[in-house]
Amino acid sequence: MSEKMESNLENKRAQFAGQNQKKSPIKLIAGVAVITALAIGAYFVFSGSGNAPSAITVNQPSADTINVALADLESGKAKFFDYTTANHTPVRFFAVKSADGKYRAAMDACDTCFHAKKGYRQEGDQMVCNNCGLKFHTNLINEVKGGCNPVGVACTVEGGQLVIKTSELDSRANYFR
Repeated sequence: MSEKMESNLENKRAQFAGQNQKKSPIKLIAGVAVITALAIGAYFVFSGSGNAPSAITVNQPSADTINVALADLESGKAKFFDYTTANHTPVRFFAVKSADGKYRAAMDACDTCFHAKKGYRQEGDQMVCNNCGLKFHTNLINEVKGGCNPVGVACTVEGGQLVIKTSELDSRANYFR
């Protein structure tokens, strides 16, 4: 082997040996950051918590009732509410004006999937269980009971308000324990 070839080989070895020593921890840190971001995104996608609609907190119900202005429900879009029962159990419920023009209320839970604590989201005139994906027409809330149907809550319309007794919510707190 000629001296020139040996010199080239030595240069190549030195070049590659030098590259191994120049590895920066920045690539490793960037890789860990990307994997962490993907894991967090996957958690929200697969846990369903990213589907939970925002809720209005009911702080002080008046006279043992919760009143929701009918005007707030006119759009047909469900309004979600967080309420803490007399036994200090946080529960979530929603109220909606269904396509047939009736005002309805239900717990954000069902007999089947309540343990997953994922609730419902609205898609058009249907409430969709965030756990199993089954869809329920809003016209059937408080009409069809059991299974994965939203657990209905008795309510009345009085003077431009949808009135829900807190005792109705208290009696259904077991869906949120």
